[in-house]
Amino acid sequence: MRFMTWFKQEKETNIRLFIDIHDMFPMVTGFMNYGQQTVRAARYIGQGFMITLSHANRLPVTIQYPYEKLITSERFRGRIHFEFDKCIACEVCVRVCPIDLPVVDWKFETDIRKKRLLNYSIDFGICIFCGNCVEYCPTNCLSMTEEYELSTYDRHELNYNQIALGRLPMSVIDDYTIRTILNSIQRKTQ
Repeated sequence: MRFMTWFKQEKETNIRLFIDIHDMFPMVTGFMNYGQQTVRAARYIGQGFMITLSHANRLPVTIQYPYEKLITSERFRGRIHFEFDKCIACEVCVRVCPIDLPVVDWKFETDIRKKRLLNYSIDFGICIFCGNCVEYCPTNCLSMTEEYELSTYDRHELNYNQIALGRLPMSVIDDYTIRTILNSIQRKTQ
């Protein structure tokens, strides 16, 4: 009888021990996962630090805007230039514009049986500079310039008529500040 109670107690202890170890198993695996996660986090931090150090020896991308101006790429889509004499008032630019932006006023001349352009205007406050009007113009009277300084205090000043659109843009390279920067660079290289 005593053997049976001892065996029963031993069995209950073994079961309790098994249950205790089984309950501790996630904690043990958790410690192993914690170590793996710590190593992984340290590796990620090291990779980020190496990327930061690789960027440290690069030249700065930013420019000092009012004193230095960004030289635009060849296909830059800036302010639209309009040549009044070339326009035949076909209104292709209005039809291809996704927002029907160019306003073309014309009058039909019955004696010569042609349209005569009276007024042409584009509101650059609304224009998305997609370039469709320039691309589809049959007479090439529209062209994109490299002019990007269109900010004003009043949005109504962004509505350019044919006179403002016909103004030739000042090239970025011809700007005084750019010339002084280019000259200083050339002096340093000499």
